[in-house]
Amino acid sequence: MEFARQVAALPVRRNPDGSLSVLLVTSRETQRWVIPKGWPWPDREDHMAAAEEAREEAGVLGLALPESIGSYTYHKRDAAGPIAVRVHVYLLEVTEELDSWPECDQRMRAWFELVDAVAKVEEPELRDLFRQTGDRHELQADGLSGQG
Repeated sequence: MEFARQVAALPVRRNPDGSLSVLLVTSRETQRWVIPKGWPWPDREDHMAAAEEAREEAGVLGLALPESIGSYTYHKRDAAGPIAVRVHVYLLEVTEELDSWPECDQRMRAWFELVDAVAKVEEPELRDLFRQTGDRHELQADGLSGQG
C-alpha cells in the first residue's frame, strides 16, 4: 500500500513529580483528540516543520528533537475518498504556551498525563507510540532536557 507522508509533533513536558504530560489538540472536523500534524514543508527540515505545526495548531513553542521517535498510520478524510497516511512523529519539549495562535478558534488544546493521553487518541499505533515514549523517558533519570 502506498502512503502519503506527514510530520507531527508530540508536545511534552516533565511534571514536578517526574512524570510526562502530553499536549493534545482536537481535530477541526470531528473534534477527536490528536497531535499536531501536517504535510512536510519544502523549506524546512521535518522536525522543524513539525514544530511549526505545533505552533499553528496548538499554540506551543519548544525544542523539537531532530530524530523521529516513530510513526503511525491513519486514513485522512478527503473529498475523493480516504487517503492512507504515514505520520513521522518528532518529540517537542514545550517551553512556552501562547495565549493566541493561528488555529485557536478552531481547536481545543489540553495537557494529559501520558496514560490518559493513550486513552484519548483513537489510532492504535499512536497509542503504542505514546506508551513507548513514556517507557523511554521514565528510564532517563536526567529528564527530557538533561535537567534532573
